[in-house]
Amino acid sequence: MMGAAAMRIDLAGQTTLFAGATNPVSAALRDRLEQEGTRILSDGVPDLLLLTAPLQDAPDFDWDALAGFARSTGAAMQARGAGRIVFLLPACAALAVRRQPDLSMRAAGLLALMRNLAMSLAPDVAVNAAGLGAIAAGDLVSGDAEMIGHASVGRAGTLDEACAVALFLCDPANTYLTGQFLSADGGWSAGYGRNF
Repeated sequence: MMGAAAMRIDLAGQTTLFAGATNPVSAALRDRLEQEGTRILSDGVPDLLLLTAPLQDAPDFDWDALAGFARSTGAAMQARGAGRIVFLLPACAALAVRRQPDLSMRAAGLLALMRNLAMSLAPDVAVNAAGLGAIAAGDLVSGDAEMIGHASVGRAGTLDEACAVALFLCDPANTYLTGQFLSADGGWSAGYGRNF
């Protein structure tokens, strides 16, 4: 449920394509983007490409396929002369979690890919990533319970809060932001080392 102060962006006439993992965050973001006027595509070259990595351990996920799709669609956007790519990554992409070594390693690879694409597809395509810490929709759908103890705000984030960060990166008005990893983790990445 959106609050009265929910972030708004204008995507009227824009198309969006989702690829990668499906989870409550990507589902909520899909709903929000449709509310902002975008048309969801099932294939083709969109104005906005949303690439969702697993936000918790997922041993069977095909990380290489997601990376390949990011490269090929980004190249098509560049050839067209415009586009925007937003990765949804777990926060451990930028700060490894010893409890989740495989997730941390694979997510870090996508973070490196995001930055590489931001360089190689500029200036035609903006490429950024949202890094999600502990996000709850009833149960935790991103991160784990131990992250909450290191989060400055002392709680898990909500789907609305995760969507707000992603919407900021999806906003066509963001014309000078590329190659950036914006964490929605309640301060977890800022304070993770304080208890060690």
